[in-house]
Amino acid sequence: MGTPEFPNLGKHCSFEDCKQIDFLPFTCDCCHQVFCLEHRSYNRHSCPKTDRRDVTVVICPLCAKGVRLIPDQDPNITWEIHVNTECDPSNYDKVTKKKKCPVPGCRELLTFSNTIKCRDCLVDHCLKHRFGPDHKCSGPKKPEPAGFPFVGLLSRSRKEEKGPKRALPPTTSSSSWTTSLLNAASSVKASAEASMTKLSNEINHAWKTKSSSSSSNGSANGQVEQCPQCGAKFSSVSSLIDHVEKVHEKGGNRPGAKKVVIDACPKCSRGFVDPVALVEHIEREHGGTSRA
Repeated sequence: MGTPEFPNLGKHCSFEDCKQIDFLPFTCDCCHQVFCLEHRSYNRHSCPKTDRRDVTVVICPLCAKGVRLIPDQDPNITWEIHVNTECDPSNYDKVTKKKKCPVPGCRELLTFSNTIKCRDCLVDHCLKHRFGPDHKCSGPKKPEPAGFPFVGLLSRSRKEEKGPKRALPPTTSSSSWTTSLLNAASSVKASAEASMTKLSNEINHAWKTKSSSSSSNGSANGQVEQCPQCGAKFSSVSSLIDHVEKVHEKGGNRPGAKKVVIDACPKCSRGFVDPVALVEHIEREHGGTSRA
């Protein structure tokens, strides 16, 4: 067998009437013997174990499941094992009975290709009745209203009125929820008025504190404003301006009267008749900036 260069090359066919040497032999997957090209099939070499490759499935009439018959086992034993372990009669209806369209009078079977689920009622229908008017769709569920805090109280009171009557008179329930509603509204109104009063008091106090602090700062620093015409002294610029407007500007129309314009410092509220003096004051006292 083989050649001097390759002594192990090739094998003889296992068929009794052949025994031919084949350099490309075939091995049977059932009997595991070597055959040539002519006898490689199961029928040509009459394989005794070819039944192991036979797949026979029997449908159970009780559960509609497939039962495979084992080649080396008696079919009755295989069937008895299935009935005692795997058989479930409740599965028969799931397999045999097909789902149909729920529309009355429609006998269309719902399969993978012709099933449409309604987006509103979430029920499967056939293609013919896929739209809402065709299957009388009830529509999506309405969400419960939310937002106003007294809506739940009103709805509960209405349900109590519509419910069975009790020993109490009907006016008692209506008067109770009306009283509770009025009490809640009055409490909300009282809290709102109290908060608004407190806010206004705080604003007035802040304005008074700011005005008193500005006047006290001017008097504490010894800043006394003097009228340039009559020499009268005042503690604040606003008093000086009022004095000039009331006393000296009344005679501004007379000949020889001089109209005086006073500019106030935006930082310390000090008055200056000369704008140049005001600029020099800002550069010397406030570092050259006029921002408050």
